[in-house]
Amino acid sequence: MILTRRRVLEAGGGIFAAFLAELAAAAGEPVEIAMKGKADGSHVWFDPIGLHVKPGQTVQWANRDRGNSHTATSYHPEIFERVRRIPAKAKPWNSDYLLPDETFSFRFDEEGVYDYYCVPHEHAGMVGRIVVGNPSGTEVAAEATGLTPLPTPALNGFPPVEEIVAKGIVRRE
Repeated sequence: MILTRRRVLEAGGGIFAAFLAELAAAAGEPVEIAMKGKADGSHVWFDPIGLHVKPGQTVQWANRDRGNSHTATSYHPEIFERVRRIPAKAKPWNSDYLLPDETFSFRFDEEGVYDYYCVPHEHAGMVGRIVVGNPSGTEVAAEATGLTPLPTPALNGFPPVEEIVAKGIVRRE
C-alpha cells in the first residue's frame, strides 16, 4: 500500500472521530429532569429533585407541566443577585421561561454541588440539587450579606448531598 498524504489525513480524522466518540461515551448520556405540576396548580416540582452525574455530563430540563411555565436557574449573584450555591469555578445558567414541552440543556464540567430553582415557584419549594462527580466536601455555600436570601420552603427542599451520591437519583412528589 502506498502511503499518501490523503490516506494519512483520513486515518488521522478517523482516530480523532473515535477519540471524540469515546469522550462523549465517558461523559454519559444526557439525563432528563422533568418540570411537573398538579393540574390544579397546587403543587410544582422537579423530578428528580436530586441527581448525581459525571463531570462533563449534560442535564436536560423538560417542562412536562401542561399548566405552568418554569425555569431552571442556578443560584448565583450574576442571576437576580442570588447567593452562589454552585462551585466557584462553575458557570451559572438560566433557562428563561420554558412553556410546556420546551427543554433546556446545560453541561456540568466542574465537580461539586449545584443548587437551582424555578424563578416563579421558588417560594413553593420548587428547587433541585445536582451533585457532579465526587466532590471532596459536601458543603454548600452559605447565605451572603446583600444578596437575596432563599425562602424557607426552598431551603427545606434540597435533598442531602450524601443521599444523592448514595442513590444516584432522589425523587420526591
